[in-house]
Amino acid sequence: MKVVIERPTEDKIKELKVHNWPIWTKEVSRFDWYYAETEICYILEGRVIVELPNGEKIEISAGDLVTFPKGLSCIWDIKEPIRKHYSFVED
Repeated sequence: MKVVIERPTEDKIKELKVHNWPIWTKEVSRFDWYYAETEICYILEGRVIVELPNGEKIEISAGDLVTFPKGLSCIWDIKEPIRKHYSFVED
């Protein structure tokens, strides 16, 4: 299972209709998370370290477009309050 992070162009953001997706916010915190569906999110504000089961730590921050695969268990360690657009993808 691979988390994919990219820095999208404005054209890609428009193509995906990111600004039509719901917004989720969360304060500085640390919690376990499981992805029952593939999720794509675009980070508007904040910074988080996502800890994967293999021990890898991925830093995600404003401007990142991230795809989390279905079935992933991880730990979210939010360092700066997060505000993100998100969408679930049919597998």
